[in-house]
Amino acid sequence: MPRIHPSALVDSAAELAEDVTVGPFSVIGPGVHIGEGTTVGSHCTIDGPTRIGSGNCIHDHAALGCAPQDMKYRGEPTELHIGDRNTIFQFCTFSRGTAQDGGVTRVGSDNWVMAYVHVAHDVQVGSHTILANNATLAGHVHVGDWVIIGGLTGVHQFCQIGAHAMTGFQSHVSQDVPPFMMVSGNPLGVHGFNIEGLRRRGFSRERIGQVKQMHKLLYRDGLPLAQATEAIAALKGQLADDAADADVQRLLDFIAGAKRGIAR
Repeated sequence: MPRIHPSALVDSAAELAEDVTVGPFSVIGPGVHIGEGTTVGSHCTIDGPTRIGSGNCIHDHAALGCAPQDMKYRGEPTELHIGDRNTIFQFCTFSRGTAQDGGVTRVGSDNWVMAYVHVAHDVQVGSHTILANNATLAGHVHVGDWVIIGGLTGVHQFCQIGAHAMTGFQSHVSQDVPPFMMVSGNPLGVHGFNIEGLRRRGFSRERIGQVKQMHKLLYRDGLPLAQATEAIAALKGQLADDAADADVQRLLDFIAGAKRGIAR
């Protein structure tokens, strides 16, 4: 049976795996599903419909599956989905989705979410990300895999942050941040690419060199966006490396799908 502290309140319509742990004074509502090996700290609130995978560590005072902070919300049955092996620290707030979008807020797996992070309605967070203290993701934001978001960073609604990108402390993100890039400040500026992150993830020297070339074409050569995009596309095939070609395509696809224009 799940290990539930006597002071915790778990609704009979919630479904908890056999080895789930729930700490003192936590409240888990109907429609909540929690997978194997997940621990819930004290004074947490988890509302449904919410699905939480296995091996997650949810620290004290987190509020997950909250109603969307959106004035258009009228009680529609929207959801929050959280993957596996995430660490969610104190006082984090994750909202469910809205009917105006896909209806589901999603957080992937293996994420490190520090204290006071807010994940608003319909946000889509990938896997292996780090969201530092007080990072705030407004509604409909998309965050790719391996992204690092610095402390006290605010991300404007509908913005996208591409895979392997990084934002510095207290950044104001009001445009889309392309994959691999490092940004910071208010107004937001691009200050290089995430070379150390790529090294840690096993990118070869050649792949890193190509990302450096893409950064140069996009931000250092003074090219109009259309011309820079053509030059980046011409890099495909130069390294005879499928992974390197995938890096090029990732950046091209991101630029083509940017909703709010890319940070430049």
